[in-house]
Amino acid sequence: MSQTMSQQNQEKSLKILVIMDPIERVNYKKDTSLAMMWAAQDRGHQLGYCQIHDLWLDRGQLMVDTQPLTVKRDPADFYTLGDKTTGSVADYDVILMRKDPPFDMRFIYATYMLDHAKAAGVLVVNDPQAIRDCNEKLFATWFSEYMSPTIVTSKQAHIRKFIAEHQDVIVKPLDGMGGTGIFRLTADSPNIGATLEMLTELETLPIMAQRYLPEIVDGDKRVLIVDGVVVDYSLARIPSKGETRGNLAAGGRGVAMPLTDIERQVAEVVAPIVKEKGLMFVGLDLIGGRITEINVTSPTCVREIDDQCGTDIATDFIMAIENKLTI
Repeated sequence: MSQTMSQQNQEKSLKILVIMDPIERVNYKKDTSLAMMWAAQDRGHQLGYCQIHDLWLDRGQLMVDTQPLTVKRDPADFYTLGDKTTGSVADYDVILMRKDPPFDMRFIYATYMLDHAKAAGVLVVNDPQAIRDCNEKLFATWFSEYMSPTIVTSKQAHIRKFIAEHQDVIVKPLDGMGGTGIFRLTADSPNIGATLEMLTELETLPIMAQRYLPEIVDGDKRVLIVDGVVVDYSLARIPSKGETRGNLAAGGRGVAMPLTDIERQVAEVVAPIVKEKGLMFVGLDLIGGRITEINVTSPTCVREIDDQCGTDIATDFIMAIENKLTI
């Protein structure tokens, strides 16, 4: 980096707090949050680190127990944390909320606390209210014309009727990630009742059922949207042999490829809506050009697309944050 560029970066240096899961558990080869932190640090910004339980309120002021963070491109030694200190989140310019699901009450309480940060003038990415409002499964149903036939219910009778109609169905919880809790049920499956009893917790918890899309063999495509701009490449998560799920966490293989015309068309419908809601970094999941989920909590797949296509999505993301703060 030239001295001039370094000086320019320093002049606009931001203080960025990253809220995430324990950093020592990060997958060095794949982690998107790590790519974001590298990009922020490369552009001269200062990083702080905490977990959601480090947020706390004091007479209406949001406080945080945080540690200064330095990240490195060394798999054997990729981060250094300084001493923990306590201060107001208002001392930060930006908060990156990168806590992985499950979207449980701990997560929801953290978003309520982050509303105080937003009120104090801190840019919270993604917007805490939007994260609450846009459940990753249910939010997709606002774009139902671009989805496979889908129902959300806790009642077995409705799901059994849906299975009888479509013959081949995927059922999944509304709060999971990485393919956990996803089952494929056909009309002749012997364990429909037991599966639905477990997922719905005896018909007290709504779940999602979708008609199975055979195009999954070509991959569950992750399309990234950065501040309303659709990235030109998707990551096709291709299921391993004998597996229905394409999720990388479930053993899927990630292959980056240019968007098809239909994938871009669908993504361009979603992009301005998520931007308006304050969702700056979104992962749209498509199978056969059909929306299955809209990920807003901690979308991934940046590293795989960058490595295979020569893009620099994390830097584009950090630059979008910079631009938002200078408008």
